[in-house]
Amino acid sequence: MIPISYPAMVAVVTLLTLLNRILTYRKTKQISWKRELQLILVYICIVVIVRFTFCPFGKVDGKIQPLIFYPDNGFPFRINWIPFVNLLDYPEKRDILLNLIGNTAMFIPVGIVWPIVYKELDKHWKVIAAGAGFSLCIEILQLPFYDRVSDIDDLILNSVGFLTGYGIFLLIKSVKKSRSSDRDFCYS
Repeated sequence: MIPISYPAMVAVVTLLTLLNRILTYRKTKQISWKRELQLILVYICIVVIVRFTFCPFGKVDGKIQPLIFYPDNGFPFRINWIPFVNLLDYPEKRDILLNLIGNTAMFIPVGIVWPIVYKELDKHWKVIAAGAGFSLCIEILQLPFYDRVSDIDDLILNSVGFLTGYGIFLLIKSVKKSRSSDRDFCYS
């Protein structure tokens, strides 16, 4: 049994983020503080998602419980391939709602932030692929952990959350564009 604490996971994400930023700086020799603030939003999204997708939900003595790796129990992988079969398979309605809302809501900020930060996500299909791909990566990373289940329902709910966030992004962008064109029209 190898416990992996949440602070250790955050440390890995932080180190990878810092390494990326250092390598980018060495390549470009410049820092855009606006860009760095945007990337901090991406970092926050990832750290929050890591918390809720890898660590057990409940706390013990006010502490987030670690992810446990059991070297002898990793295989066969625990995968639910059939959509919506286990979606409502919880003892209490509260847990069902927590699963549905939680898996959707935690990806809404990603759907808003990523299209702002990553200009390469300039087509709808690219944004959808990025969101679904991110969720798929999480499900794949959960495979070797016996107490985690890679679930098609999570992939679907995460993608719905990401698409909801992307819809909010498009709505805000549309409102800003129409206000801008209204101002241009008034001053003409």
